[in-house]
Amino acid sequence: MKTYTAKAKEIKRDWHIVDATDQVLGKMATQIAEVLMGKNKAMFTRNLDTGDYVVVINASKIKVTGKKLEQKMYYRHSGYPGGFRSVALSEMLKNKPEAVVEHSVKGMLPQNKLGVAMLKKLRIYAGAEHPHSNATAVLKAGG
Repeated sequence: MKTYTAKAKEIKRDWHIVDATDQVLGKMATQIAEVLMGKNKAMFTRNLDTGDYVVVINASKIKVTGKKLEQKMYYRHSGYPGGFRSVALSEMLKNKPEAVVEHSVKGMLPQNKLGVAMLKKLRIYAGAEHPHSNATAVLKAGG
């Protein structure tokens, strides 16, 4: 018996919509990452990007468990002396809710060029409006 390997021309990509309203951030992000990688398909091949496109709407209405709103911090450094910055999750949800979802999904994808290609198939919107009219499949994420 031979092992099946997907070919690049055989990959068919669908569009999925995820409504993030009242979804737990971590559970939702794992399911989104699974769809972006293509692990929900029978043709999954580890060294190819076989995943689908994902549109996340209402990113500003996500939930987190425990005391993460006050305690979870996002860190970055400019590379210059004194360039260390930190922002609390509650502040990020007010200013850039899309970045919160993107950061959590990005951490669950491969940390290489393939992961960068997978992340490009993710579209995140803070509100309910989005320009992707071809997105039909609704993904039940999180919960």
